[in-house]
Amino acid sequence: MTEAERFKILSEDYADLIIDDSDKDDIIRTYPDASVSLAFDRSYIVHIPVENMTFDSIQRFGYNSIPACFGLLTTPEPPYPYNLRDLPLPFNVDGNYTGKEVLIGFVDTGIDYRNAVFRKEDGSSRIVSIWDQNIESSLYPKGFSYGTEYNNENINEALKSENPLAIVPSTDKIGHGTMLAGVAGGSQNEEYNFAGVARDVSFAVVKLKPAKAYLKEFFAIPPDAVCFQENDIISGVIYLNQLAQSLNKPLIICLGIGSSQSDHTGNRALSRYLASVSEIRGRAVVVSAGNEANRGSHYYNDIKPPASFDDVVLSVGENTYGFTMQFWGTSPNRFWIDLYAPNEEFITRVPPSTNNNILYTLQDMEITIDSQLKEPYTSEQFIVIRFSKPIPGNWHFYVYGLKGDLPMRFHLWLPLHTFLSAGTAFLQPNNYTTIVAPGNNDRLICATAYNPLDGILFFYASRGNTINNFPKPDITAPGVNILSPYLDNTFIRVTGTSVSSAYIAGVLALLLEWAVTDENFPEMNTALLKKIITQSASRNPDERYPNPDWGYGIVDVNSMGAVINSIISVQ
Repeated sequence: MTEAERFKILSEDYADLIIDDSDKDDIIRTYPDASVSLAFDRSYIVHIPVENMTFDSIQRFGYNSIPACFGLLTTPEPPYPYNLRDLPLPFNVDGNYTGKEVLIGFVDTGIDYRNAVFRKEDGSSRIVSIWDQNIESSLYPKGFSYGTEYNNENINEALKSENPLAIVPSTDKIGHGTMLAGVAGGSQNEEYNFAGVARDVSFAVVKLKPAKAYLKEFFAIPPDAVCFQENDIISGVIYLNQLAQSLNKPLIICLGIGSSQSDHTGNRALSRYLASVSEIRGRAVVVSAGNEANRGSHYYNDIKPPASFDDVVLSVGENTYGFTMQFWGTSPNRFWIDLYAPNEEFITRVPPSTNNNILYTLQDMEITIDSQLKEPYTSEQFIVIRFSKPIPGNWHFYVYGLKGDLPMRFHLWLPLHTFLSAGTAFLQPNNYTTIVAPGNNDRLICATAYNPLDGILFFYASRGNTINNFPKPDITAPGVNILSPYLDNTFIRVTGTSVSSAYIAGVLALLLEWAVTDENFPEMNTALLKKIITQSASRNPDERYPNPDWGYGIVDVNSMGAVINSIISVQ
């Protein structure tokens, strides 16, 4: 790869696309300055001049070719009303397994490698590698062409220095990746009564670069929102898998980030690639359900005759920067939408045509609409409505089914709540089918969160099932007011489903130590691990399982032994 081609990966002058094998040559021919930076799983990451990303790009490239925007799935909590030492150690697991010779990989905001919870007793680091996508140098990982890779030797040299950041300048300014790594496998800290789940695991970390400004603008995401793009996450996952192969270690990939920009069936490029990795021996992939329930971000209806339409009301808050909304209609019916502004002015009709693109402007407000009668991966009708500086108030979307004698089921989704302004929500929302990508993919382990102190499900935890009614989430784990390491050797309480995914990652490390490190069952992969944790889960006798709230129940490490024996006996 030439320096000019490397430049395009980070440059704001170039847009990024995720292109299927069949479309790559057409893109290269159509855009002479285009170049490919990475090939994976019969797909390519392609870079084209950013001026080609016009309002009709979804029609020209396809929705799934434009990288989705991902956000963080954890929020800090206020101090708990009692002393930390009054709390039990929620992560202490009885037994001899602590995750030895197992790798947990995070693709997130980085890690504070100086924190003592990531060190061995002799003071050396348990972090085998950090790929910081933000620091430009010639020391990028093999097979990639941007960022800087720091190995365990570099990190240990930095830790011995009076100024560690002069040697390894990678930091975690947000703290999210540090928190997740600590929950999954942080060393014990007696002062704060803390210990991670798998206290002897090794860590591999990818620090994501922020999403490019053009992509955030394209999806009307506020400039100051913490946001990452799908192609960089895919690159991070590929890196982790290749690293584990080179070290000959079992690997758990833990993602504490998610996106609402999907069909909610698990068909985006990242979801599909993670699914392929999950099938490899000695690999596990755990992802987060999301924190989108009770946010007013999802609407669903099944219009029943004699009614022929539905009035969907969306409240838009004051001073809203913008947002992108998705409509998915269930086949074989087809739908059209009449759009009215808060002042009752008719804006436009979105017809059920094969391909349609509408641009509407009024003073500072701009609305762009892309309509596809048959989205390629799902064959469902798909409409994207992007608002820039929308008028505040109640917007009305009158949804009509073309054929009244066919089912008239449809969904509408807003972006992650962290990408939205306050006060923007559906007035009659539906909390279900709010699992974020990649959590909807059926081959991944999707974790949701509950409070281990009172046994109550996290209020904002996204609910299943998928849009095609596949059971999700898979498992419930601690994720409310959880003590976690933070920046500058401090600790903080955090809440969110990314915390529960980190907890599950730690549990999977214990299982992979038994299976792979100790050579009891080297064939172990994500599917078998999912069987173990779901079949051994603790369940309420008054509930039916799996259900879209708790999945198969609460993770129960102490009940896994019998399930492991039964699974191995039939393999």
